[in-house]
Amino acid sequence: MHETSLGTTLTDYLSGESIDETTYESFRQALARLLVEERGYPKDRLKAKQDICYEIDGEPFHRPIDIVVYDPDNRPVLLVMFCSGSVGSYEREASVAARLFPGGPAPLAVVTDTTSAALLDAAGGGVLAEGMNAIPRWRQLLEMAAERRAEPLTEEQRDRLVRIFHTYSGFLFGACCQDCRPTRG
Repeated sequence: MHETSLGTTLTDYLSGESIDETTYESFRQALARLLVEERGYPKDRLKAKQDICYEIDGEPFHRPIDIVVYDPDNRPVLLVMFCSGSVGSYEREASVAARLFPGGPAPLAVVTDTTSAALLDAAGGGVLAEGMNAIPRWRQLLEMAAERRAEPLTEEQRDRLVRIFHTYSGFLFGACCQDCRPTRG
């Protein structure tokens, strides 16, 4: 299932603005509510649909990340990616996205289908915890992120990771996902 517009709007939980309702937007909204209301994240530390921009052979692309959580110093510490399939099959993509994220790398990532989740150590690789309870509370997130500060990528590392990320994301470009397309002038 790809994300498509439903032709209506809804009020965004995080910003209060009217946004396009899509096949995934209700999941994104539920994840934002869970983070704020159940896990104690300050609402102003979450940003929805934040882009990772990159180039492949000179052609620009961008891919939105569902929710990015920023620490009090405005550094990305957690990327949350919704998946419409097996959580395990999205783990590598989410880890790579966290390492490539602007202002990062973000040390942690969560991939979830809203019934299951995996908390990932983006820099070290691997799954730290599974299940919806794996999503840390705010204070716990800050502690975990401080323990896992990732070094900035070298240009060679970034180039390699961009190709991996594009391979995972590339099937979306030109498909029905309006938010995930090559950026053209």
